[in-house]
Amino acid sequence: MTLPNLVACPDCDLLQRLPHLAPGEKTQCVRCGSVLGRSVPDSLNRTLALTVAAAVALLIANAVPMLGLSAAGREASTTILGGVQVMWERGQPEVSVVMLVSAVLAPTLDVAMMLVILLASRRPPAPCWVGSLLRFCRIIRPWRMVEVMMLGILVSLIKIAELATVITGVAMWAVAVFVALLAVMSSTFDPEEVWRRVRWVHGNVHGDNAQEGNVQ
Repeated sequence: MTLPNLVACPDCDLLQRLPHLAPGEKTQCVRCGSVLGRSVPDSLNRTLALTVAAAVALLIANAVPMLGLSAAGREASTTILGGVQVMWERGQPEVSVVMLVSAVLAPTLDVAMMLVILLASRRPPAPCWVGSLLRFCRIIRPWRMVEVMMLGILVSLIKIAELATVITGVAMWAVAVFVALLAVMSSTFDPEEVWRRVRWVHGNVHGDNAQEGNVQ
């Protein structure tokens, strides 16, 4: 029994051995029932295709105008980065920095690192630094708040709909597609598949004091 077969339950910390899972199966903790792992068919290829599509959507979302307003014969439009700049110029640097991090930097870093991870893991053994990137993705992900930005935009549109004509830009649809792709990526990505392909520097570590998780 080697190290890749062992996992500690994220809820109760019970050390267990992951059994071999057929496509579509998942394993649960024998003590608390938490999901320890699941087998997604063709996880890496599917997630890679979705990540490439998400990268394209994110590029479009940041390159073209998202919203436009038309009132009294005048029109104005802005991009996501344009909104960040406006907040900065109007004396709200805190809001500007939060927008920049949550709507631009964090999503871009997350997608870029996922592309690197998936490409580096296609042919095992994967380099050791893939594991470090995978851990860093988990740190970055909570700061990726594109969904919150979309909700705020929708609320704003409802409030200003009576005052001006709202022009929906291509970037708005690109952001909606990006949010949907992120949700599908999270359901198709199997991080355990990546860990199984990572090259272990110190060789295999053996253990005997572990139970086997329940397979469903």
